[in-house]
Amino acid sequence: MGSNSLIVDTKPHAVCIPYPAQGHINPMLKLAKLLHHNGFHITFVHTEYNQKRLLNSRGPTALDGLPSFQFKTIPDGLPPTEANATQHVPDLCESTRKYCLPHFRELLGKLNSDVNSPPVSCVVSDGVMSFTLDAAEELGVPEVLFWTTSACGFMGYVHYQHLIDKGYTPLKDDSYLTNGYLDTVIDWIPGMKDIRLKDIPTFIRTTDRNDIMIDFVLHETERAKRASAIILNTFDDIEHDVLEALSTLLPPILSIGPLNLLINQIPPESELQTLGSNLWKEEECLEWLDTKEPNSVVYVNFGSITVMTETQLIEFAWGLANSRKTFLWVIRPDLVGGASAVVPAEFVEETRERSMLAGWCAQEEVLRHPAVGGFLTHSGWNSTVESISGGVPMICWPFFAEQQTNCRYSCTEWGIGMEIEGDPKRDYVEGLVRKLMEGEEGKEMKKKALEWNRSAMEAATGPKGSSFVNLDKMVNQVLLAPRKLVRI
Repeated sequence: MGSNSLIVDTKPHAVCIPYPAQGHINPMLKLAKLLHHNGFHITFVHTEYNQKRLLNSRGPTALDGLPSFQFKTIPDGLPPTEANATQHVPDLCESTRKYCLPHFRELLGKLNSDVNSPPVSCVVSDGVMSFTLDAAEELGVPEVLFWTTSACGFMGYVHYQHLIDKGYTPLKDDSYLTNGYLDTVIDWIPGMKDIRLKDIPTFIRTTDRNDIMIDFVLHETERAKRASAIILNTFDDIEHDVLEALSTLLPPILSIGPLNLLINQIPPESELQTLGSNLWKEEECLEWLDTKEPNSVVYVNFGSITVMTETQLIEFAWGLANSRKTFLWVIRPDLVGGASAVVPAEFVEETRERSMLAGWCAQEEVLRHPAVGGFLTHSGWNSTVESISGGVPMICWPFFAEQQTNCRYSCTEWGIGMEIEGDPKRDYVEGLVRKLMEGEEGKEMKKKALEWNRSAMEAATGPKGSSFVNLDKMVNQVLLAPRKLVRI
């Protein structure tokens, strides 16, 4: 410490940095709001590309922030583009890992030299942005890694090296994708019973040992051991066995979810509620839902990354139409790979009186709406948690990554989902929608979803709720560990 150093006694300053994709930004912003509500100064870090998308979707004041909640940017290392779409995941993973550390380090330095804000006292980083650990260690501050997956999905990633060592992956050739090999039962992953190879996060489905995503997962899960703690947006009751098993393998594991319920402790009138994170412009759907009967609407949304073929889009469309059920369908402009996502005019005309098509929406509010009785989803973890929080059962069509794991647990362990296996066919989709909305199986799933909803509420409401307690542990035992804050 130099003679010109100044000891600063002020509020803690958390730098929060999500992986730059919609499904990672949303939960990180909720966590940042909770930290701010607990007395932290917040710097929230977007990539330059996503900052442009946010300004486009939410208007020129979207990133103005509050006096103690500011937004900053770093470049992501990918070539500039004017597109308004999710970036290619493997390219983005490779780029953030190799390119972002110097820019993040520079940002921390600027924050620490800014006399108008407190010095950085901790970093809260997405679990797959672990380059941030190097910068936090250099600064001498704790870092929490936030894996935005389910606990079961994270456990699958943690065991990639074991799957390689035991010869399960890489696949010998492409025929192993279709010859039944993926049905192989994996009975040695702790806390995960009766799991099959096809239920493990999908990046193992490759014949290339040097596949970018295999290497990326191995890199990020190994570095996770260096974190001060690892947090997951889940709750103890629903993933108890996996959480318990993870706690023996890695630094302190804290379940602090569902975040969309924990955030209810922030008053509705708080200025924090004006801070949003949707990268697409939201369309008003709630007024339309207000005109519908309770539990009468099927909500359809395949998330921010799923890409399907034009044929698959059409099969889903006619499956929904033929079910004769009322539905709200979110169709991103980039939902169809290599083409505009356009449904047939005849479909639009036939379903006009009982459907609404939107480009994007406020999903949490939709899933809480009493009119919504079922959810056709890609089984992303945010969507799964938000569906549980709304007590809404699901039809699951997983696309990639740990969505397959979430689907397996939703359908088999938790009793709140039915899976569409393989390509969607209109008769298949129609039958599942009818079963979900009017069949006995659907009624049982609804009952189970409401039970999990009550359990989630208990976890997220204090002072004895498990997630409420874990959030307090993260704040007071990890992020606020006693230290002197030094301004150089």
